[in-house]
Amino acid sequence: MKDLSNYRKDYTKDVLDDKNIPSSPFDLFNLWFNESEKNSDNKEINSMVLNTVGNDGFPKGRLVLLKYFSEEGFVFFTNYRSEKGVSIINNNKVSLTFFWQSCERQIIIKGKAEKTNEILNENYFKTRPFESKIAAHVSKDQSSVISSREQIDKCFIDLYSKFKDKDVPKPEYWGGYIVKPVEYEFWQGRKNRLHDRIKYSVNNTKWEKCRLSP
Repeated sequence: MKDLSNYRKDYTKDVLDDKNIPSSPFDLFNLWFNESEKNSDNKEINSMVLNTVGNDGFPKGRLVLLKYFSEEGFVFFTNYRSEKGVSIINNNKVSLTFFWQSCERQIIIKGKAEKTNEILNENYFKTRPFESKIAAHVSKDQSSVISSREQIDKCFIDLYSKFKDKDVPKPEYWGGYIVKPVEYEFWQGRKNRLHDRIKYSVNNTKWEKCRLSP
């Protein structure tokens, strides 16, 4: 057994003061996101862990990239046939986790995932690099078992040649999800592991907040 018990870090960068916490969780998310952009060397601060529950009853998390956000929800794009896509079809209750180490902050959002409209899907797909558009076609059977890496590489080369100097169409199985929040939890690291935790829960379209024990 590898011993990691000596890994220690004290969190001292900021506080969540009740006097300064906004009534809207989105306002706090937006503030933290912008501050993370300014203070982080990580160029993918929009990375988040999407957690779903599979057909086997087990939860599973994976990193995806946040592409749009508003008070309505948080948008990412994927293959609808993928493992996560199938999981969402069967149980659209998901969670998103953001961790911004530079600010010693974490946000967990619970919500319900719904497919985004085709206009948004098409518009976003057009902004992707050519190679990424090809990759969406290569991974049409995302999450399925394949025989070898060579199978993927050959398919990419073939499709690259096929679509060179052409518009790559969006696959019909590819699109976005918007996660519409029902709960936010904001975590600010504090000294001696006495972290600040503020939870917002929606109640008849109104957000209510409370402080949680560290």
